[in-house]
Amino acid sequence: MAAVKDLKTAETAAAPARDAADAAALAERHLVQPWPVAGEAGAEARMLIGEGDGIYITGADGKRLIDGPAGMWCVNVGHRRAELAQVMYDQAMALSYNTPWYTMNAPSAELARRIAGHAGGDLSHVFFTTGGSSAVETALRFMQFYNNVRGRPDKKLILSRGGAYHGSTYLSASLNGRPRDRDWMDGADALVVKLSSPDPFRRPQGMGLEAFADMLVEEFRATVERIGADRIGAFVGEPVQASGGVIVPPDTYLTRIREICRANDILYVSDEVVTAFGRLGHVFASGEVFGLDPDMITFAKGVTSGYFPLGGVVVSGRLLETLRRSNHPEAMFAHGLTYTSHPVGCAVALKNLDLLEDGVLAHARAMAPYFQARLKTLEELPLVGEVRGLGLMACVDCVADRDSKNPLQLDKDVGKRIDAHCQELGLLVRPLINMCVMSPPLTITRDQIDDMVAILHEGISRTMDDLRSEGVWRG
Repeated sequence: MAAVKDLKTAETAAAPARDAADAAALAERHLVQPWPVAGEAGAEARMLIGEGDGIYITGADGKRLIDGPAGMWCVNVGHRRAELAQVMYDQAMALSYNTPWYTMNAPSAELARRIAGHAGGDLSHVFFTTGGSSAVETALRFMQFYNNVRGRPDKKLILSRGGAYHGSTYLSASLNGRPRDRDWMDGADALVVKLSSPDPFRRPQGMGLEAFADMLVEEFRATVERIGADRIGAFVGEPVQASGGVIVPPDTYLTRIREICRANDILYVSDEVVTAFGRLGHVFASGEVFGLDPDMITFAKGVTSGYFPLGGVVVSGRLLETLRRSNHPEAMFAHGLTYTSHPVGCAVALKNLDLLEDGVLAHARAMAPYFQARLKTLEELPLVGEVRGLGLMACVDCVADRDSKNPLQLDKDVGKRIDAHCQELGLLVRPLINMCVMSPPLTITRDQIDDMVAILHEGISRTMDDLRSEGVWRG
């Protein structure tokens, strides 16, 4: 057996590695990428990434780039952390998988304990999923089950908001409120009621922030009254709308919405798929940053820093106690995933949490003010309408003119233009139509922040020159 293993190892070592052209050709023939347009579906090659190290990634051409979006809001402790790779190996060699239907593993129980310890209030139990979409889906299915068991089959409607992003599974995607997300996609529209985006930058002209918050709260209150609290099961909201453009709501807005939910027995689901595990300097931002005590918190991404697919829902012990005391002890929450409580994912998350607690969270809190202040200097550029953010997440919002605050109507791909220039200069950004989102690994330093802002400044300046020369924008 050893001789066969050695031969295979030698053959593998002798085989030439596929280069970027090979990978591109294979992708164009066989790989369906996420979020493709119809004209390129199944025939598209994207930028090939070969390596990651710290806050940097390296393309197939050998060019090193700052990983501005930290993968997809998720590589919080940085790339190439040997500690996480070692834990992944050790756990796989000890127990690679167990069925969650009738067995369990120790890492998942320990991780649930530690996560509950950070969640606050009576958020004492955790259901593990495979990512953010399945976490939100789980929270919504739990709400439906909870109300069925309590004899309230009509209390199922879900309140969401413009600008929201909650996932790509059928029910979670139905909550999304970003431009273009639902143009060609179906959804469970009969179950979802959409409210206004809490975007202070595009509030009605002449309205102050307090008045804007009052307007949003009154809209929420009136919606509950119009529809009837007996038909509304949950409100799902990101503390900061991440993919909607890093929308930081006005002060007091979220806590006032929470009060309305509590008064009307509407479950408040805080979607922290992006904001949890350090993005705002804490394991969870709901309580620490926004003063919330939600009924459920969804999480994913940073829980393993992207090293393994894992997500989950932290559930109030009060809700579970209500179920246990119901008149339907036979009622089954018929929901689960093959990879629920995966031992490797939970082991990686435990070590990732160690790293966060042992200094990464404190570093993120220390860097956040400098990160926000340096990015704010980009507002000196005429194309930039606003730079906004919180913690180590921010958005550069480009506008056609600052008076109307309209995004560029003649060029919806301005974000991609900026990203292309920035990549030439050594920075990968997250383009969102007319916006560029930045959410680097939490280990970023002041000097690296300076590098990021300098590249962004030059990338936006070059984009302005392009738009002027093409007659798209006068500035």
